[in-house]
This record gives sequence, structure tokens and C-alpha cells, in this order.
Amino acid sequence: MRDPMNDDHPAPSRQPWMIYGANGYTGSLIAREAVKRGLSPLLAGRNRHAVQALAGELGLESRVFALDDSAQVARELGGLALVLHCAGPFSATAEVMMRACIQARAHYLDITGEIAVLELAQTLGAQAAAAGVVLCPGVGFDVIPTDCVAAALKAALPDATHLALGFDSGSGMSAGTAKTTVEGLVQGGKVRRDGRIVDVPLACKVRRIDFGDGLKASMTIPWGDVATAFHTTGIPNIEVYMPGSPALIAAARCAYLIRPLLRLSCVQRWIKARIDRAVSGPSDKSREQMPTYVWGEAINSRGETRVARIRTANVYSLTVTGSLAAVQHLLGNAPAGGACTPSRLMGQDLVTRLPGSGALHIE
Repeated sequence: MRDPMNDDHPAPSRQPWMIYGANGYTGSLIAREAVKRGLSPLLAGRNRHAVQALAGELGLESRVFALDDSAQVARELGGLALVLHCAGPFSATAEVMMRACIQARAHYLDITGEIAVLELAQTLGAQAAAAGVVLCPGVGFDVIPTDCVAAALKAALPDATHLALGFDSGSGMSAGTAKTTVEGLVQGGKVRRDGRIVDVPLACKVRRIDFGDGLKASMTIPWGDVATAFHTTGIPNIEVYMPGSPALIAAARCAYLIRPLLRLSCVQRWIKARIDRAVSGPSDKSREQMPTYVWGEAINSRGETRVARIRTANVYSLTVTGSLAAVQHLLGNAPAGGACTPSRLMGQDLVTRLPGSGALHIE
């Protein structure tokens, strides 16, 4: 069967599908690009005014419902081929939507980078397979580029035992991403050791890394690849890094120490309210001027090393094109059901096929 990702202008599918959380920053970017491609997603969310306003502007159908009960949500999804879930924080929304998609036999995609959600998809994989449903979270900036880098490094060094991944981006955050980050601070740091995800302090390791734009001090972060890269490669030891100034690294370590305070619901509400007032996400012009550099390093037991680098589009621009690539892939193919990662669903060269990406170099 033809793979839409290999066609510059794939024919729009007539199968009905949904963007849930379409009124958010990233969801609305995806909806607008979908219309430009001749696609007609059903727009949905819980904010009636915002969802209907966007649907009216784009000439699309809309639906309003909350994610309180998977059985009720499954009824809302009846007849749909897939759902692209964009309503975060996904820790509060993904499980209901995943279970509803399995019940409704609709494929599930999302743009999360939350480790717990990515692992949840794996635990539901057998149920999804029995229903013929694909569960593929992380079809955005996290985790498409780093997942593809991980797969390429595994191919280059099959007996790798340690994998480090990372990215360097000057992009600002959307409100949804900022809220997810605040929730993540409470969880602390995460790395994978001997195949298991373990808790560590935030910024537990600092090293200098050239992501492709010069050497920079970088710290470990609890990024989604701690979950997904293991399922893609089987490499048992995984860490993820991002660059940070001395002040940012110190702030991350301080945040880890005050986690009891950050756990308080009143503190979370206060911080998130300030985010709603102050954070709107980068503009179109800003996204065009802010590429992202992605890096990976694989090492085997003999100390042999392979390093990979690729420059991609801005994190939000890549999320738009990456998520729609996944949508069009599922609408144009009939993959077996189950939980998967982006590179396993669409190939390790996926990131190089997205607009704004350069070649993936391994040395």
C-alpha cells in the first residue's frame, strides 16, 4: 500500500478523524495546517466557545465533551478512524482517551512528552492489539527527532549498552507545555538504568555537549525518550540532556529540593494561573527563526562510540508536521494494532522527511 509520507501531496483521506484539544496553541496550529493540506478533521475539546469559534473559522465540524469517563468518550468517538489528542497536561487526560480509543476501535496519537503517559501506552498495548488499534503517543517534537536518532544509533552500534540523547532549542513554550513542565518538576528527574526507569535529582548530571551549535553545558532532564528510546532500541541505560546556563542548572536543582512545596495543589493552581496570563507560545516568525539541534551518543561495553546529529525545524513546527505525518500514515495504511513509538511506526528516517530537517549524520 502507498505510504502517504513518501508522497509530497498525498490525496486527502475521506476517513473521519478528530483533533481533541484543537483550541490549544499546538492543536490550533495543527488544525490550520490540516486544512491547508485538504484534510477535514473534526475539532473537539471541552471549551465550547473556543472550539466552535475555531471550527467556524476553518469551516470544520466541532464537538464539545470532557474527558471524564472513557465509556462516554468512546461513544463520542464512534465511527472515527483515529484521534490526535492535543489536550494536556496529558497526565490528566491521556488515559481516558486511550481507553476510549481502544473501546471505539480508533487509532490514538498524541503529542505528549510525559514519561508516565508514554509508558502507559505500552501497558495498554495488548488491549490495543486485540482491538486492532495503534497507540502511538509522542508524535511531535517529543519524541520524533530523538526517537529517530536513537533508532539510527542502534543500527550503527547494535550492541550499544548506553544511550544519551538531547536537544538544543531556543524556542519559547506554549501555555500547555509550561504547565506540563511545572507538573514535571514535582516528579523530579528520571533516567533508565539496567532497563528500569529510576528517580534521580533534577540535573543530576552535567556535561558539555555539542548538539550541533557548539559546546554547551548541559543537564539531564526527565524527557520522554527515557521511556520511548528503550522500546525503540532495547538499550538498557538511557539519559536525556538539554543545555542550560549555570543559573538554570542551579534553579533545577533547587526545584528538586522544594518539591514538597510544589506538590501543594494551591501552589500548582497559582503557578498555572500565572502561566495562563503570561504565556501564549512563539509567533510564526519566531518559530521560523528558531531551529532545533538534536544529538545522540551510543556506547557499547568495549567503549566504542557513535554520535549522531541533525538540525530540524522549530519544536512546534515539527510537532505540526510530525503529527500530521502520523495521521496521514495511519489513514493511508493498515498497520497492526498495539503500542509503538514514532520511528517504529513510520521508520527511523521519519525526521529527515519532515520540512525543515537536514540530514542525520553519524560519526
